[in-house]
Amino acid sequence: MYTLGVSCFFHDSAAALLRDGELIAAAEEERFSRKKHDFEFPERAIAFCLRQAGITGKEIDHAIFFEKPFLKFERILTTSVAEFPAARRVFREAMLTWLKDKLWIKSLLIHHLGVSSDRVMFSEHHLSHAASAFLASPFEDAAILTVDGVGEWATATFGEGHGTDIRILGEIKFPHSLGLLYSAFTAFLGFEVNDGEYKVMGMAPFGTPRYTDKVRKLICVGEDGSFRLDMSYFSFHHSSTDTYSQKFVELFGAPRPPEMPFFTETTGFPSYFGERPADFAKQARRNQHYADIAASIQAVIEEVLVLMARGVQRRTGLKNLCMAGGVALNSVANAKILRQAGFDRLFIQPAAGDGGGALGAALWGWHSVLGNPRKFQMSHAYWGDEHSEAATVDYLRSVGMPFRVVNSNDVLLDTTVDALAHGAVVGWFQGRFEWGPRALGNRSILADPRRAEMKEIVNTKIKFREPFRPFAPSVLAERAAELFDDRVSAQEPTKFMLMVAEVKPAAAARIPAVTHVDGTGRLQTVSESSNALYHGLISRFERASGVPVVLNTSFNLRGEPIVNSPAEALSTFVRSDMDMLVLGNVIVEKERHRACSR
Repeated sequence: MYTLGVSCFFHDSAAALLRDGELIAAAEEERFSRKKHDFEFPERAIAFCLRQAGITGKEIDHAIFFEKPFLKFERILTTSVAEFPAARRVFREAMLTWLKDKLWIKSLLIHHLGVSSDRVMFSEHHLSHAASAFLASPFEDAAILTVDGVGEWATATFGEGHGTDIRILGEIKFPHSLGLLYSAFTAFLGFEVNDGEYKVMGMAPFGTPRYTDKVRKLICVGEDGSFRLDMSYFSFHHSSTDTYSQKFVELFGAPRPPEMPFFTETTGFPSYFGERPADFAKQARRNQHYADIAASIQAVIEEVLVLMARGVQRRTGLKNLCMAGGVALNSVANAKILRQAGFDRLFIQPAAGDGGGALGAALWGWHSVLGNPRKFQMSHAYWGDEHSEAATVDYLRSVGMPFRVVNSNDVLLDTTVDALAHGAVVGWFQGRFEWGPRALGNRSILADPRRAEMKEIVNTKIKFREPFRPFAPSVLAERAAELFDDRVSAQEPTKFMLMVAEVKPAAAARIPAVTHVDGTGRLQTVSESSNALYHGLISRFERASGVPVVLNTSFNLRGEPIVNSPAEALSTFVRSDMDMLVLGNVIVEKERHRACSR
């Protein structure tokens, strides 16, 4: 039997397909449409899932949407009426968008797949989040915590899972939302909401949390982690464009202009920003103010999440915790929860945000509705599209790009390791792309973590992004405890780059390019069972360099989704200053790198 889960119409639309309860394909629409955080109906992602299974839409036994559109529409209408006339623009836009297609998801699925209406089911937003974590976890029993912006009405839920049974024990309702609180600061700090939250997290270590008392004016928190926002500081509940109010500005000062280059005395002034300004010290002080605000909201979010997790642990008495929702992508907070909330083990599946709701809807339908036993556990994230060597070669020939095909993995790995050890930046494109927002060794840009200058080199050559953004260490799973906090590095979420761990002092000096300013790394532990080729690459790099780590960042240019196809990989390679591109066993090199390596 085939069970299709679908999420769309907010952000990060996605599809996930189960065959007899086993995941066989999952992808976000943006990888095919090339629109970052694409929220439209995931037509291309669904087509990929069907293609991967070798079936047509009519062969789908159950299609399950990740939330209940009419209940969500009720919340928007109710809120709009309550906030009228301030919310009149929200009301008008809701009428235009929801009456056009968002309410008619059942008809869309019936039409697109060719299935009958009795095959279409609807989960609830936070129930889908809960199912995406618990039913994909290795746990038979676990507490569950979901936190995001907003679903239908809920913005956070807590509960517990036993076998195939998920029970939601409590919830917090809109407009009181931890995710929307963080997003308000994201916008205030000059970043795009639903995209730049991780930038706030990366900026925070460059600041001092001197404004936590001010942040606490915005939120009242109980001992169990329940909370209410002071809505006078916000406008997201009645505005479609603004997230915070003038009262917020009066408390924290003028917002950071999005076009303002970010640098402080700590970051220095990156060369790719151009000529160092004459008033560097003045601008650095201004940026320091914003870094301090980032540090303050991050500190408060961590405090609240730890209180919420402690409350769930006391209520359930369980020692395993599953988390989902966009806030579960806050890898710094996740590590704090593990250390302080009383749990022994933590699980977060790699697409913790709304995209992952597609997986949760499918798992909920298969297990909780249809009553089937569990047999799937998400041990890796490689559920996306792949491309054959023949197709890659044909494409490179068609565009006249010189290349060479190596005849064995040994040659491939030795060639790549030699390039990395000599300072090359390598585009690494292998197998099926990753599920979720993290590049985990199949669509990655790699570099030598021993070279401190690689932080600026990779930014200069590829990302052209803010200097506070850290690069991730991909580390051999069996060696991770030697370099990183051993309790964190042993947890499941580190497979998916979803936890930050302290870098041991002796190791920090050896891998400066992946050690953040606060002495941490958002590590990815790589096992041979989950990705043998990438594990082999890191193993050989250790033999050549003495460190079982490579620098890993996502294979994309700033503002673009991670690449899917060889054509997109080559385009990114050509438009950047990468030195080498590895497409399966096909190698493309820039002329200067070939000259240097001879």
